[in-house]
Amino acid sequence: MPTYIWIIILIVACVGIAYIEKKIDTKINDSQIKKSHYRYYAKPYIMTARENECFKTLNEIFGAKWFVIPQVHLSALLNHKVKGQNWNAAFRHINGKSVDFVLVGKESYKIICAIELDDSTHNRTDRKERDNEIERIFSEAKIPLARIGKFENMTKQEIINVITGAIKD
Repeated sequence: MPTYIWIIILIVACVGIAYIEKKIDTKINDSQIKKSHYRYYAKPYIMTARENECFKTLNEIFGAKWFVIPQVHLSALLNHKVKGQNWNAAFRHINGKSVDFVLVGKESYKIICAIELDDSTHNRTDRKERDNEIERIFSEAKIPLARIGKFENMTKQEIINVITGAIKD
C-alpha cells in the first residue's frame, strides 16, 4: 500500500479516536452534572429596598387597573421559537435576563408594559450594552418598555407620564 494511504488511514483513526473520547467525556460530564448537589439559602427579600419602594408606588398608581409583577424573566415574556433561527441559542440569549416590573391587564392578562428601574449600575459599559439589547428585543417584540431613572426624585405624575409615554409609542 502506498504511504499516503497509510497516512490517510492514520489521520482518520486519530480523528475517530478523538471523537469517541469527546463523546465519552461529554457523557461523564453530563452524568456528573445530574448528580451534583448544589446548596442554596433563602434570600431575605426578592427586591432591593429601592425596587420595593417603586413596587409600592406602581401599585398605588396602577394597581386598580393592572397587576404589577416584579422580577420577570424575559423567557416568561418572549417566545424564542421564531421560524428560521436557532431556538436553543435564542433561548440562551434571553435566559437569565429579567426586567424589574411588568404591568399586566387584570381582565386580559396581556402584557401592558415592562419597566426597568435604572440606577447607577446602568452607567457601566456592560449594562449599557445589555440595556440596548433589551430595548432592541422589546421593540421587535412590540412590548412597551419604560425606563425609570431617578425614581426617588419623581412625582407620581412623572412616573405616569413615563409609563404612558412608553405604552403610546
